[in-house]
Amino acid sequence: MTARTLILMAAGGSAALLLGAFAFQHLGGLPPCALCLWQRWPHAAAALIGAVALAVPAAWLALPGALAALTTAGIGAYHAGVEQGWWEGPTTCTSGSIGGLSTDELLDQIMAAPLVRCDDIAWQLAGISMAGWNAILSLVLAALWIAAWRARA
Repeated sequence: MTARTLILMAAGGSAALLLGAFAFQHLGGLPPCALCLWQRWPHAAAALIGAVALAVPAAWLALPGALAALTTAGIGAYHAGVEQGWWEGPTTCTSGSIGGLSTDELLDQIMAAPLVRCDDIAWQLAGISMAGWNAILSLVLAALWIAAWRARA
């Protein structure tokens, strides 16, 4: 495959995953948590990098595309681990311990809690959450970006 085709596939893949996230949000009624939103930015960057790389052929642009894909894969893997309880997520979007809190402190914690928690799995397919699928598919996209860089010539 040519570098141009690989870039188109990688950038198109990021755009498709981003559109899918928006569809789940706006059509499926699944509002994103903070970590979900963090995963969207690198996909937007990768799609933009792909558009630039297709308009102005520059093989080196495949490397920032790969970095964007690897970044969202890392955030997705981290988020999937939070959902599975393997590690604690950001205190701004996960449930925390209530032990030792006074009634007022507990009420303050409840009132300050976000509406969407990062440690809840809103949707899954084959036992893998959206964050997990994002990590897996983003690694595939990173491989496409790297193949595009290697195919430059």
